[in-house]
Amino acid sequence: MVNNASNISAYEGLPPAEVGNGRSRIRSGPLYGVADVLALLAQGDNKTNLWTRKCIQDVERLAFDVADVRELLKQALTKGEYINSEWCVQKPTGPWAACDSYRLLRDEWNDNAYKHLRYEYYVKFAIAKTGKLLLLVSCHLSQ
Repeated sequence: MVNNASNISAYEGLPPAEVGNGRSRIRSGPLYGVADVLALLAQGDNKTNLWTRKCIQDVERLAFDVADVRELLKQALTKGEYINSEWCVQKPTGPWAACDSYRLLRDEWNDNAYKHLRYEYYVKFAIAKTGKLLLLVSCHLSQ
């Protein structure tokens, strides 16, 4: 299927011409400066948007609220590792956003096991074209 959708992210590139599995790698990355993302995170929950249906479901499954997601993303940027950048589509007909992906290993208390366990989180995000909003595409545990 040919892609007629627009790029709503601050990254200036063009989305892929063909809609495949909804994502396509971008070789030059990370696309967004850590300081820029941290500045948006510091502005509060209204600057963070759970942009895809899958992200909303992932966050619900984790029993997180937007403040929890913001904290996780902050930790991923400062203590995690950059994985890659890729184009992500919100729905089959678009729009598209150029996203950075990060991985974070975090020790958390597990009530069922009565001990701390290491959890591996993945977050994927873009800065909107306006530069004033974070678009969260993915926020989940490793699968």
